[in-house]
Amino acid sequence: MEMARYAVQRQGARGRQFAEEESRTRTPWQRDRDRVLHSSGFRQLQYKTQVFLNHEGDFFRTRLTHSLEVAQISRSIARTLGVNEDLAEVIALAHDLGHTPFGHAGEDALQAAMKDWGGFDHNIQSLRQVTEIEARYHGFDGLNLTWETLEGLAKHHGPVRRPAPWLASFDGRYPLELSSHASVEAQIAAICDDVAYHGHDLDDGLRAGLLSFEDIEAVPLLKTCLEEARSLNWSGHGAFDRDQRIRHETVRRVINRLVSDLIEQSRKALDELKPQNADDVRHAGRAIVEFSPEMADRNKEIRTFLHARMYRHWRVRRMTRKARIALADICAILGDEPELLPTPWQELALERRRAGNEAAARRVVADYIAGMTDRFAMEEHRRLMDLSVLG
Repeated sequence: MEMARYAVQRQGARGRQFAEEESRTRTPWQRDRDRVLHSSGFRQLQYKTQVFLNHEGDFFRTRLTHSLEVAQISRSIARTLGVNEDLAEVIALAHDLGHTPFGHAGEDALQAAMKDWGGFDHNIQSLRQVTEIEARYHGFDGLNLTWETLEGLAKHHGPVRRPAPWLASFDGRYPLELSSHASVEAQIAAICDDVAYHGHDLDDGLRAGLLSFEDIEAVPLLKTCLEEARSLNWSGHGAFDRDQRIRHETVRRVINRLVSDLIEQSRKALDELKPQNADDVRHAGRAIVEFSPEMADRNKEIRTFLHARMYRHWRVRRMTRKARIALADICAILGDEPELLPTPWQELALERRRAGNEAAARRVVADYIAGMTDRFAMEEHRRLMDLSVLG
């Protein structure tokens, strides 16, 4: 299918940081996607918290399943808008590669530990993962992804006006035009992060019993979708089977409403702008892929509801507190004594400390911790804190 003029095209693409011969059978962004899928960071997402810790249940979402859902929605919208599906997909798949174990609780702990050493941000860590931390190829560190994919990761929340030290340094070596908006494809992946969150967190919350149908009736869009699901003919279904299916029917309607509005509003914005190429989108001065004002309000209502009734539910908060304390312990111990790190990490951290670069030594520790899965972090905490466990 021919792509729209404003899509990122193979002709005119900006290449890679390190020159490579391109594939004759795959587009540059299909190749990016394949590199992400085969990376260690992507595999680790299978055992990283979304909302529920990994061991709390096999059916709850993890960072891996979240990333796959974001990619599916992104690809569908990209196809409908006539833009580069492969680029939207790879940005969606890679956007959470920098997430810590234990979700946002882990990120809070690392942010606190790195406060005096350049800070920590999972979006920047995703970029670090694909440009420095992955060690797979002979000629370079990282995955050597295309400029367009790296741009999408760097601008996940839009233009970056005041980049953190590491990002500013990377941009100095390989400019990503941080002050502009990203491509349509990157904007799609970023907003689909929200769409997927709200759909699957609602589903998981209902499944876990943290939310009830009566609870979600307080949110207008959720109430409408629930009423539509309940109005279907459920004769022949038992109570448990009926409620399970109503949950799915409600969630799919919520996602469909958000996606349909997103497509319609984005088409209007593109019709108004009439971009002739991808750079016209980047320099439009505003986001092009967005909800209508009315749906933006509905989306905000869902976010507020989930924060109040699910993310701050006492059961979630108990696990979050324990996770934050455990990771803070690991950060403090390994940050003060990098001699306790496994050999390759230890050598790198101590080399930087001996060179007088404490911030760089602490960054090695942060990279090590950010790459942990939930299970590994729990075991590491036991190894560092429990005298009955061998190191």
